[in-house]
Amino acid sequence: MIVGLQGNVVYKEPSFVHIDVNGVVYEVFISLQTFSALPKEKVSIYTMQIFREDAQLLFGFLDMAEKKMFERLIKINGVGPKVAMAICSTYTPSQFAVVINNSDINGVKKVPGIGPKSAGRILVELNGFDTELLQQTETHAEGSNTQAYAQASEALEALGFKKDKISKALSSLDGDDTASLVKGALKLLQTI
Repeated sequence: MIVGLQGNVVYKEPSFVHIDVNGVVYEVFISLQTFSALPKEKVSIYTMQIFREDAQLLFGFLDMAEKKMFERLIKINGVGPKVAMAICSTYTPSQFAVVINNSDINGVKKVPGIGPKSAGRILVELNGFDTELLQQTETHAEGSNTQAYAQASEALEALGFKKDKISKALSSLDGDDTASLVKGALKLLQTI
């Protein structure tokens, strides 16, 4: 099982990347989140290998939290790698944690290829996964403090709050984990 690759980016498109690892070039399917954060040359990427009758596919993630999200999604009946990757492309793990936490069926339906029935099933199956997802995001954050503030800001924006109010609320908080920053900011945003 291939669980990670380190090599040079030879070619990339929004949905996949070709990585040269010591002369062997692998095609790895990626989300838009990973594509936008992908370095120009050297890359170290987490992968998940999926075997089908007609193919062996590699799915890649720069962030371990995104990989965990993908792994959990494909375990849901009716959600294959393509739909899971569409969810990973639409939401960062911290944004998706907010969608799950709020049982936001319309948020799930925003993902291409997901209808109301599938959206409902995904929310039911992922009940409680939001906490695990936020912990995963925090565990693998580099520069934990600034990353936590950035993720909290993203999560609050996804909820529809304005950037100026978010930054005002977050600046008055102390914390180094995203979940506590989001909770604290939500309390403050009710009064602003």
